[in-house]
Formats: sequence, C-alpha cells, structure tokens
Amino acid sequence: MRRRSFLILSAAALGVAATSAPALAQADAPRHGGTLRFVMKYEPPTLSSINNTSTPLTSGKIFDGLVTYDFDLNPKPQLATSWTMSPDGLKYTFKLREGVTWHDGKPFTSADAAFSILRLKQGHPRGRSTFSNVTEANTPDATTLELVLSKPAPFLMVALGPSESPIVPKHLYEGVDIATPPGPPLLIGTGPFVLKEWVRGSHAVLERNANYWDKPKPYLDRVVIRFMPDAAARAAAFEAGDLDLGSSAPVPLADLPRFENDPRFAVVRKDFAYSGAQHQIFFNLETEVLKDKRVREAVAHALDLDRMVDTVFYGAAKVSPSPVSVALGPWFDTSIKPRAFDTAKSEKLLDEAGLTKKADGTRVQLRLLINPFIDARLADFVRQSLRRVGIDAVIQPREFAAYVKQVYGDRQFDMIIESLSNVFDPTVGVQRGYWSKNFKPGLPFSNSARYESPEADRLLEAAAVEIDPAKRKALFREFQQLVYRDIPSVDLLSPLEVVIANKKLRNYAVGAEGVGSNWADAYFVAN
Repeated sequence: MRRRSFLILSAAALGVAATSAPALAQADAPRHGGTLRFVMKYEPPTLSSINNTSTPLTSGKIFDGLVTYDFDLNPKPQLATSWTMSPDGLKYTFKLREGVTWHDGKPFTSADAAFSILRLKQGHPRGRSTFSNVTEANTPDATTLELVLSKPAPFLMVALGPSESPIVPKHLYEGVDIATPPGPPLLIGTGPFVLKEWVRGSHAVLERNANYWDKPKPYLDRVVIRFMPDAAARAAAFEAGDLDLGSSAPVPLADLPRFENDPRFAVVRKDFAYSGAQHQIFFNLETEVLKDKRVREAVAHALDLDRMVDTVFYGAAKVSPSPVSVALGPWFDTSIKPRAFDTAKSEKLLDEAGLTKKADGTRVQLRLLINPFIDARLADFVRQSLRRVGIDAVIQPREFAAYVKQVYGDRQFDMIIESLSNVFDPTVGVQRGYWSKNFKPGLPFSNSARYESPEADRLLEAAAVEIDPAKRKALFREFQQLVYRDIPSVDLLSPLEVVIANKKLRNYAVGAEGVGSNWADAYFVAN
C-alpha cells in the first residue's frame, strides 16, 4: 500500500522553540496574559508523575525537576543550578536554587530533593530502575544534594526532568502511602502554575504562580486542562474556538487535512526525545495457551504492520519491530525486521500448537485490552487480523483506572495493546517491561507479561551500569535480539507526536519534553 506523505512543518512555524530557531521578532516578544486551553483524551489518576507514568503532560506545570532539557537532551538548570559527577560515576553533587518556595509558602530545601529521589526509587514504575543504584541521598546543607551510587548509572542525568522525576514537598508527602495517586491536597509544587480547581471528569484549572523563581515567567495567567475522551468532541471544540492546544493526536487522524487547511491552527508531527513512543502487544505468559511460543509467533505473523501504519495512523507512525523503539535512534537495532505478514504461516503454527479450528472457524478465545490512551481502532485492527487465523480476540474496553487495575493489579487479561514509551534511554523506558525483578502486581506499566529470562536480566543489568557507549549499545543489541526470539511481546510501531495548536500560541514545547514542558515560556501573540 502506498504510504501517505505529510508536510512536516518547522518548529519555528509552529511556535515550538528549537535550538536552531532564529530569535523572535520584536513583535513576537513574550507578553503576559491569556488563558491556555489544553485538552487531554483521558483524565489521569493524578496530575503528578511522582508514582506513575501517565501524567507527563501535567506534572511539569505544577512541579519542577532538578533539571530540564533542550531538544538534544542537554540538561539545563531548574531546581539545580549546577551539578558535578565524580570520575567513577558513583557520586553526583547538585547545587540547588536558593529562595524557592512551595506553593503553600514553605521553603524548598535539599531535604525535599533527597526525599523525592528516594520516593521515586520506591514507588515509580521507571524510577525503580532509574534510581536502583542510588544508595544514599545526602544533604550536607540546605542547598546541596549528594546522590551516592553503588554502581554507575549512565542514564541518570537524562532522567531528572519534571515530567519524569518531579520534586515534591517532604512536609506533605512524608507518611503518605507511596502508591496513592496524589490528590489536590498533595498537588503542591514549586512550578510555574498552581492548581486552583480540579473537577473530576471535567477539567482542572491552573493559575499563574506569582512567586515563581524564574521571573517574569510564567507569562500565561491561567491554564485550563479539559478531559475529553471523545475524539469527535475534541475536534468540534477546536473548530468552535474552545481549545488552543492538544497532543497525542487530539483529533481523528482523518481530520488532520482539514485542520492543516484552517488558518487558525498549526499541525505538527514530531518525535520528542522524552517520549520514544512505542506501541506493542504484551502477552500474559501465565495464560496457558500463550505459554507456547508458536502461538505468540502466530500472532506476530498475522499482523500487517505496514497496513496498520497506513489505515490506523494515516501514515503518522513508523514500523518499530524491536522492544527498543525506532524513535531512540542509535539504540535501535536496525538488523531486526518485523516478522513477515503471512497468515498461512500463522495457521500452520497454530495447527502445530494443537489449536485446531472449530466449526465456526475459531481456534481459541483470548481477552484483549488496550490502553485507552491509544486509538481504539488499533484494537479493532488487531482483532480483525487475528480472526482471519482463528484467534477470537475479545476486546474489553476499559477506562484508564479500570484498565490499570485489571492489567497490572488483577492480571485479568491474555493480551494487551500497550504504549510503554521508551522515553529517552532504554534502561529507563524499556527495562521496566522485561526485567523479571520489575514484575510486581499493582505496579503500573511494569513487566505485564511476567517475562522471566536470566539472560535478559543479565543484559539489562549490565547495560544499566556500562559507561562505555559502544559496549552499552552492544548489550542492548543482544537484548533486543533475545526478546525478538522469545516473543514476550510483539512490537508494532512508533507513532509520531501529533500536535494541534492555536497559531497565536508560542513556546508550548521548548525542549525534549515537548508539550510536557512546563509552559513557563508559553505566551500568546497579540495578533
């Protein structure tokens, strides 16, 4: 099938800050005022990323990180003004910003930073890996944080942004159950916006933090976040002039040409380094029939990934057949190719596995769930593809909280279509899905397959501490080939980030975190 072609607009044309963009004209100088109306497909369980990975778009508005990043993942000061690493990679020292206050007026100190890092290590799905080598978080004085490691963590400095590792107030979080999604009493940060209202099922309102340390920012007076699960309703709201910004393909992809021709909007398709987007099918290896690798391989051969990109994503995605997303560039093993679309081979494998066809043409029935943040048409595509070879994949649609509970808590599923974003480094984004030590019922976005491989563990653990980039890349290459052979998952594609923005909006994505940046720099031009 012919791949659709798309216009990829420049960052400057879309109001997206870029390191190579020329200085803004005087007429576009930042100005105060205005309300940014942002839409999300689903309401997350909390607005903070302290113990989950479902809120990267909201966390950085309320909470700061130690650092933030430019588009090339070079760290920039946020709560930390400077940092050093010991030659052996076992000690990081951060000098923290003075005079910063929490939204409740209490002073920010190194005790808050140390507490947050250790809490991320215990209760965050990726933080359990990211900070696993951190043995001590010392605070020699109120503006110094020292992280002592048992082994090197070559990815650590790119894991400290506010959308991934927010710094939270110790005086509020201490003693609170680490797994509890923080509600409004705990959504107190040092970031550019203060939570003023959260109406469950409807919207959240953030207002300008007049005491923000980075004056005169933020420029916006207010941010209204609307939760709208219906794609057609989101499209109508944009066209009615009720929304200014949306990401993760906020309208049906088939509608994008209409928005591209609307002079009020800019449409961008872009990879942001802090996303490393990846969609995959994970098998529940505790399901008896799925313990047979031939069945899992049959599923892989039943899927036409090129057609999936064209029909479900309208070309706004890339086939990504490895557990390390193609979006991660140098970490992706280019020798790994998707299994050929071959329904005859699928049927042969299923026959060999003893799954013979019944009179109605089915061989086996399996429960299929999909992360509700993913376009539901992908589940329909997978269901129809598997029906052709006799697998009846019954889709069980769930709201986000119910999906997380059923999959990661109750483990009541056979296959899931998940989006374990690889983010900015395989140790942080990929390891959680395949490391046997990360299997923990109730921990979201972890090892849902219950994949257990001593060799995969060895490779992941070695790569996590390897300082030499070439050796580290080789370890990840071996890991990718091993997972490809074992098939605990079928990796599908890497969707591009699709953003729709009011053309008057500037600086809504100023670095690697994309729309997940803190919007302290965002503003509207006058005309």
